[in-house]
Amino acid sequence: MQETYIKWTNEVKDETLLHELNSISEDDKMVEDRFYQYVSFGTGGMRGIIGAGTNRINIYTIRRVSEGLARYIASHGEEAKKRGVVIAYDTRHFSKEFAVETASVLGSHGITAYIYKESRPTPQLSFTVRELNAFAGVVITASHNPKQYNGFKVYGEDGAQLVPSGANAIVSHMDEIEDIFDIKARDINELELQGIAHWILEDFDKSYSNQLLSLKENADIDFDLKVVYSPLHGSGLVPVSEGLRQFGFDNVHIVEEQAIQDGSFPTVSYPNPEEAAAFKLSMELGERVGADLLLATDPDADRLGVAVRNGQGYELLTGNQLGALLLDYILKNQLKNGALPSNGAIIKTIVTAELGAKIAAKYNVATINTLTGFKYIAEKIAEYEQSGEYSYLFGYEESYGYLIKTFARDKDAVQVALKVAEMAAFYAKEGKTLLDVLDVLFEEFGYHKEALVSQVFEGKDGQEKMLAILSDFRENIPTNIVGVPVVRAEDYLTGEAALSDGSKEEILLPQENVLKFVLENGAWIAIRPSGTEPKCKYYFGAVGNSNEEVERLLADLKSAFL
Repeated sequence: MQETYIKWTNEVKDETLLHELNSISEDDKMVEDRFYQYVSFGTGGMRGIIGAGTNRINIYTIRRVSEGLARYIASHGEEAKKRGVVIAYDTRHFSKEFAVETASVLGSHGITAYIYKESRPTPQLSFTVRELNAFAGVVITASHNPKQYNGFKVYGEDGAQLVPSGANAIVSHMDEIEDIFDIKARDINELELQGIAHWILEDFDKSYSNQLLSLKENADIDFDLKVVYSPLHGSGLVPVSEGLRQFGFDNVHIVEEQAIQDGSFPTVSYPNPEEAAAFKLSMELGERVGADLLLATDPDADRLGVAVRNGQGYELLTGNQLGALLLDYILKNQLKNGALPSNGAIIKTIVTAELGAKIAAKYNVATINTLTGFKYIAEKIAEYEQSGEYSYLFGYEESYGYLIKTFARDKDAVQVALKVAEMAAFYAKEGKTLLDVLDVLFEEFGYHKEALVSQVFEGKDGQEKMLAILSDFRENIPTNIVGVPVVRAEDYLTGEAALSDGSKEEILLPQENVLKFVLENGAWIAIRPSGTEPKCKYYFGAVGNSNEEVERLLADLKSAFL
């Protein structure tokens, strides 16, 4: 590590990065943290803290992953190079610079690049890859992470995030690079003059907007519904605000302080619409204008958070609750319109609540479970398009990610923002709020509640400790939890589920380091290391006859594990 550190101090030309390197010269721990590994790259891409070193996001690590991608594309021949790569980016620090750097490295291999002139959402990138028939896509983003982070996500020709085989191939090419400072990056202006790099914007804004309008299927709604929307300083402002207008919602109020595209995210400590704190300004504006519905998207607009007016103010819906509401609304409308196919299916992840599966069953719709990560939902969509086995109706995950129409192949907060507004306006005309509808679902299917707790494991020692936790659970599988028998212990790394009668079942999903325990009373717990952050995530789910009952059970489950 010390040798690599010295090489960086000799090779780095950027004054900011060089200053950072010099400032840690006497701190072995800081040197180790920056140089003990390269920022990991997987199916979720590459995500890390902006700064100097191999374990940071900077122009050199961006060049390294871009070079790996370039070699991967080149291995597929000249046609793949000609089809090229679409590049988008969010509003984070250095996002546009990293996007240009990516195009410069790709251009050194003669690979065509289509770069957005302005920040645009991740789902629009997914759509544009498909629209242009590009070979791949890249979006520079760290999603909902804090301001010190950035990242690099890669999309395949189907517009979906890479599955393990593609990610592993890129990593293999990255590992072949002997010297990160020898990677060639051509001048972007030269590439533009030679027709290798192209700037795009308006045409694809219009095409994406036209697709969004296809979501509008219910005209019998209250268009006077008052909506507040915040892009949280991110890239969702243009498509969401314009989409709401085109849908017919004229009573939309934008949180102006958060409409400013700023990678420092000055009004929030954490630009995550899953968190109530991110809605503070939205709630204040909502109270002033009497809004019925609050919407917020994360910086790259692939996740949507929703808050609904209640008797005391506003209540934030969980990802599972919003998913259940959307699912019921979509299936109900399709059934009413005679458009519900006999082989319909919804797709959710293994850590998403079971309420959705119960709702789907009511409509005779199948539920397909996948591993965590929207790439696996997109993979199933493509599979069913080919086989015709199922007709895709809706896909979602508990972490506020949803996809309705498949013109994009990643979670799409823009689509869902428009559909949620339509749904809320539909029920408003009946004198109901989304909370009222949710209560009806709970009365019919049981009260469902979930919780997610993350433990942070920073650095090399932290990663080792996190892996040891999973190993310990594998060696000591619990037979009961909080006094309730475990009826099924699922190990997605071995691909086996151990049942309470001593038998085993094969799990027909890709291998992943995840454990899940299902209890006799329908409660469940899943343990999963994050693929993009130094965290171990504990997912808890409970079902019962009342909200108080499930709250008690959730508290007991968390106490048993944390």
